[in-house]
Amino acid sequence: MKNLIILFVFVFAMQTSAQNQFNVLLFTKTAGWHHKSINEGVTAMRAMAERHSFDMQWHEDATRFNDDFLEQFDVIIFLNTTEDILNEEQQAAFKRFIQSGKGFVGVHSASDTEYDWPWYNQLIGKMFHIHPLEQSAMVDVVDTNFPGMEIFPKRFLWTDEWYEFLPEEYSKNLNILLSVDEESYDPEVQWGEKIGKGMGDHPISWYQYFDNGRSFYTGLGHIAEIYKDPWFLHHLYGGIYWAATGNGIKK
Repeated sequence: MKNLIILFVFVFAMQTSAQNQFNVLLFTKTAGWHHKSINEGVTAMRAMAERHSFDMQWHEDATRFNDDFLEQFDVIIFLNTTEDILNEEQQAAFKRFIQSGKGFVGVHSASDTEYDWPWYNQLIGKMFHIHPLEQSAMVDVVDTNFPGMEIFPKRFLWTDEWYEFLPEEYSKNLNILLSVDEESYDPEVQWGEKIGKGMGDHPISWYQYFDNGRSFYTGLGHIAEIYKDPWFLHHLYGGIYWAATGNGIKK
């Protein structure tokens, strides 16, 4: 009996000490374009979870979006999701999740998702319109007072797929972190009748407090090799950390 008690205490202590700092749901469902970089993104997220001591589950099954399942998580990540991926019941559960004070992270084509859902349009902040060919461009750091931004110089060279966003102002509360300099690359593109000429002022990453929760978005993350880049991974983890905990912004 004494040995059983000792064993129980040992197992309980091991479980307690092994607890991680927060829980993440990584969601990569696509109903349109499927990015080849999703596989690399999932691999990078698994390594990040080990490195930064958080728990992560990866799913593409939208039926998981119910109150009972989502309750265990602190943040939901949409990594290169596209188009309509949740039905009305699943949308309602996701909305309640954010309203309970939890977080959301959108990566790249998360802004090419759920166009017909106004609440999501506000949550993500801006919606994708068009993009030119992958190019190198200069990126300007707008705000360093955010987790993950402290390592960047004021201006740096980056190669990615540069999203031009729709002109609609879905949210007035966006805090811009990064912007891309359109004079450093060619933003002009045409897909049939859809034309892109650039945005002038061109934010590419931002965060906001929204509907009692937290939302972070980065437009970086199209190219598979980016998910091996330490700068990008630090940028992404900063957003995840803040969205999950609300910590890291110096007041």
